[in-house]
Amino acid sequence: MCELCQTMDLTCLYVCVRIQLKGGAVIMCTATCFKDKDCYFGRNLDYEFSYGEQIVVTPRNFEYGFRYTDEPSYKYAIIGMAHVSDGYPLYYDAMNEKGLGMAGLNFVGNAYFNPVVENKTNVCSFEFIPWILCQCETVEEAIHLINEINLCDTPFSASFPPASLHYMISDSNKTITVEIMKDGVHIYDNPVGVLTNNPPFDKQMFNLNNYMYLSTKQPENTFSKDVNLSTYSRGMGALGLPGDLSSASRFVRVAFTNMNVTKGLNEQENVSQFFHILGSVEQQKGLCEVAEGKYEYTIYTSCCNLNKGIYYYSTYHGHTIKAVDMHKTDLDNKDLTCYPMIDEEVFFEQN
Repeated sequence: MCELCQTMDLTCLYVCVRIQLKGGAVIMCTATCFKDKDCYFGRNLDYEFSYGEQIVVTPRNFEYGFRYTDEPSYKYAIIGMAHVSDGYPLYYDAMNEKGLGMAGLNFVGNAYFNPVVENKTNVCSFEFIPWILCQCETVEEAIHLINEINLCDTPFSASFPPASLHYMISDSNKTITVEIMKDGVHIYDNPVGVLTNNPPFDKQMFNLNNYMYLSTKQPENTFSKDVNLSTYSRGMGALGLPGDLSSASRFVRVAFTNMNVTKGLNEQENVSQFFHILGSVEQQKGLCEVAEGKYEYTIYTSCCNLNKGIYYYSTYHGHTIKAVDMHKTDLDNKDLTCYPMIDEEVFFEQN
């Protein structure tokens, strides 16, 4: 049932997204999980300005100071993209040393975090990513933990109110989507390894029924045996694949791309392929106006090798792929290790 129009009509998908956009600023992001011998997890972050993101390694002995619950006795190290405020890593996407990845994407109009509930394990929404990643090795462990907590609406500070998010969590064997809404916690298996924004995940998956005809092969004439029709271009099997920037269209496009791209022969080829998957929905400056003279664009793209603990990224102004290996830092430390995001283009002159 659609939260806004109270129908299951597929035509509501785009209408509802447009209504929600009118209600306030909506960051449009895309996450995916690509599997070969290793598992790769990452996202595009699309917005009109940067918050000063950094690649941040949180070591095992860092004290999070969770607001309503005790510090776990043992914690896994984490690496990801975060804004650090008052010494605390506010992660956008991250993975831990055990190979579990997690990302939060905007879910405005549908996400709902509860007030603090007595006699429950209350975890603030801004604590959710580190709370899961510092304790869980697998998706199954994460599901168990999620079912035991109350994700609450306590803000990080007056300057950082709770963000309206839903989440994708992956390991080498499984990917799930987690949506906390007014009617409760929804945990979905995610067979396509993709998450964007609105509408809710079950509607995004149902919408794929409209695109089951898409193919990587050339189509045959099923229009009529009495009409002589033939293909006049390569790629006609994918006629109708969405190309606009809406979240529903990005979901379809990345799902089709992710399910059909070839695997690489080595790490370099697979990492490159991952960036091409998310590049299929990269936003260029000037195409998505959010205010007079202001445009949303893809600020960065990340790619986590969940098996090796390497965080790859590129930026809008720096397409060269950079890498930070969490295992090259002191994971038994108590302090954050921060790497400023390199956001400049590198040109290789050949003559």
